[in-house]
Amino acid sequence: MRTYQLVGADGRPYRSPTPGTWGGHRRTKIYGRLDCPSAHQALTRGHYTRHRVFFPDEPTAIAAGYRPCAVCCRDRYLGWKAAR
Repeated sequence: MRTYQLVGADGRPYRSPTPGTWGGHRRTKIYGRLDCPSAHQALTRGHYTRHRVFFPDEPTAIAAGYRPCAVCCRDRYLGWKAAR
C-alpha cells in the first residue's frame, strides 16, 4: 500500500494512506491548491520541490501556521491580510 507524507496541525510530518488535498511551502509558510499556477511555476524552476509539503485539508494548513496563497486563494488571502 502506498503512503503519503502529510503535515499535521502541529506542523509535524506523518504518514497517511490518502494524499493531501492542499500543498504548501515549508520555508515561506504559504499553502494553496494543488493546481496553483504560482506553485507550478516554482516547481518548474526546480527549487520549490524540496520545501513542498502537503496537508489533508485547509483547516490543518491554517492550524500549522501557514497563510493562504495570494494567487490561488485570493479571497482567503485578502481576508487573512485584512485580519493582520
